[in-house]
Order: sequence, then structure tokens, then C-alpha cells
Amino acid sequence: MKKVEAIIRSSKFKQVREALLKAGVGFFTYWEVKGSGHQKGEHMVYRGTAYDIGYIARIQLEILVSEDKVEKVIETIIEAAKTGEMGDGKIVVSAVEHVRRIRTGETDHDAVN
Repeated sequence: MKKVEAIIRSSKFKQVREALLKAGVGFFTYWEVKGSGHQKGEHMVYRGTAYDIGYIARIQLEILVSEDKVEKVIETIIEAAKTGEMGDGKIVVSAVEHVRRIRTGETDHDAVN
């Protein structure tokens, strides 16, 4: 089992979600996150004046998949989220030792599907 974590542009979330559903990923968690990086903070314009809001708003996805689906999930995210500009995001893959579905008690691969 693997956990794929992706930080993407908020504006690309809808495309990524739809692409993941088409690729067979039926469940994942996501939340709004703030960060700081090479892109610096985003700017907001209010009444003609630009303000630096000091952070970059992004969406973080967390997806549990079997090892044979990891590359497909990564490629799907990249294809849907890529703009070619700085700030497109990051993808991190880590090993998952054990998963258990609370409702049924299923474990590992059975608990994720």
C-alpha cells in the first residue's frame, strides 16, 4: 500500500478530481492548505490597490492506493494539474504499513477498494 500526497493549485482541483474519478480512484481526502515557496505569496487587489497576502493557497490531496496503481495516479495528477508555470505543486509517495476499514474490519487492499 502507498499513500500519494499531492499539493496542487486550487484552480486545478476540479480537473484533478474529475481525472482521478475517470482513472478509478473512488475515494480520497482533501483540504485547503497554505504554504510558502519559490513562488512567494499571492497578491490580492482591493479597490485598485495590490496587497501581498503572504502565503500561497493550495489544495492537498491524500490518496491510498495499491502499489500497482501508484504510477497511474501520479501521471493522472500531473496531467490534470500541470500548467507549466512555477507553483504547480508537489507529489509525495510514502509506504503505508496497515489499513483497516472501521465499518467492516477489512484490512489493507480490501479496505481501500
